[in-house]
Amino acid sequence: MSSHPAPDSLRELGSPRQFDLIAFDWDGTLFDSTAIITRCIQAAVVDVGGARPSDEQAAYVIGLGLLQALAHAAPDVPAHKYPELGARYRHHYMAHQNDISLFEGVVTMLGALKSRRHLLAVATGKGRRGLDEALQAAQLRGVFDGSRTADETMSKPDPTMLHELMREFDVPVDRMLMIGDTTHDLQMALNAGCASVAVSYGAHEPAAFEVLRPRYVAHSVEALHQWLLANA
Repeated sequence: MSSHPAPDSLRELGSPRQFDLIAFDWDGTLFDSTAIITRCIQAAVVDVGGARPSDEQAAYVIGLGLLQALAHAAPDVPAHKYPELGARYRHHYMAHQNDISLFEGVVTMLGALKSRRHLLAVATGKGRRGLDEALQAAQLRGVFDGSRTADETMSKPDPTMLHELMREFDVPVDRMLMIGDTTHDLQMALNAGCASVAVSYGAHEPAAFEVLRPRYVAHSVEALHQWLLANA
């Protein structure tokens, strides 16, 4: 039995128009980290003797679980080197993590959604330790009601992390919204049967979004904020 308020009681408090639970991807959606992650993937692959992936190849795998992402980005690196590849990625990322910040407007947007009684969650390809550190650094630890990471459940685009969040909060699929910057996020939402919104300022080109049927494609955090206020 969930200890969280039931959706009906949330609606009685006068809040969500359409969605009780809104799940956000982290990197490239809330956190302005796409360029640095891309460079860290490229450096890690070169460190273990692989061919440097292009910017497009490295950015495409953002949002997947770490080893799955690195394997896709470095198909010429043998599997026995994956642990070393992952370690080198973490080394480069840790060296640059203080250079990364939230996109402008994210804190205001999240605060507005909380004031409307939406439940907020993070569904990310990051590991638990990495997400917890990022939330702490961004001073957002108390903002999100729940989260799922790729090392504690199935990686995107498998829908398991969204199904788990819906069960945790007793929210039906038609009252759940997923927001992300990659086709992995949108495919996960489609696989879960829930609505999605895409943002075009992250890792993937928006031309690839249409086939995955997002309700909206936001070209800035401000545009996303305004759409959510009017439609969520």
